[in-house]
Amino acid sequence: MVEQHTPRSLIVTFYGAYGRAFEGPVPVAALIRLLGAAGVDAPSVRSSVSRLKRRGFLLPERAADGSAAYGLSEEARQLLDDGDSRIYGSPRLSDEWLVAVFSVPEQERNKRHLLRSRLARLGFGAVAPGVWIAPARLSEETAHTLERLHLTPYVELFRGAHLGFAPTAEAVARWWDLAALAKQHEEFLDLHEPVLRALRSGPGPTPEEAYRGYLLALDTWRRLPYADPGLPRELLPADWPGDRASAVFDELHSRLRDLGAGFVEP
Repeated sequence: MVEQHTPRSLIVTFYGAYGRAFEGPVPVAALIRLLGAAGVDAPSVRSSVSRLKRRGFLLPERAADGSAAYGLSEEARQLLDDGDSRIYGSPRLSDEWLVAVFSVPEQERNKRHLLRSRLARLGFGAVAPGVWIAPARLSEETAHTLERLHLTPYVELFRGAHLGFAPTAEAVARWWDLAALAKQHEEFLDLHEPVLRALRSGPGPTPEEAYRGYLLALDTWRRLPYADPGLPRELLPADWPGDRASAVFDELHSRLRDLGAGFVEP
């Protein structure tokens, strides 16, 4: 498998990992330098920043020296803050589920498509048409997302236990494509477990090497906690690769993140 990192995705990953720590907006010159270290050329940085500005993720500002710079919108900050608990935190497991029941008029079917796609991106599984389910710990992030997209008039959220009639593990295997999720974890391991082994046995990386390695690992990893919403371990197959993938990312994070910050600082 060849790992794909788009310029736009890497910019979002950079802001999530390091950009929020800047005092003020990130100068365009710094973005070009820092994304260049990950293999993104200057024209691609500029065009991707323009797209993110149009989407309302980035806001044009001025750095302290008057040069062009970009900061995060409030919605972008909320999005990244919500992502922190997924990407870096251990899931708070419980027996409770969050159920989203929605109905969208036919004349607004574009909103129905948007609603389905966002619930899927949040990690919900489909129970039936108009009924989606996720671990209850995602309730706050789900509410933020629905509010941000102005979709709350079409959705009701419920929280509770699964009472039957199929065993919960069988139901979970219908609601989520566990084979596809396992494959994503395995692909992450194929790409980044060798990187971790090299770090354990070789000389320590330079700040630039640590920054580049961390940015690329995080850009791949940050999608996984959304595809796999942290389902209770007892409901998953015995050979579930998600535990190992999480452990590999956690160690890469501890070895590379802070060292890489030394390259980010001007």
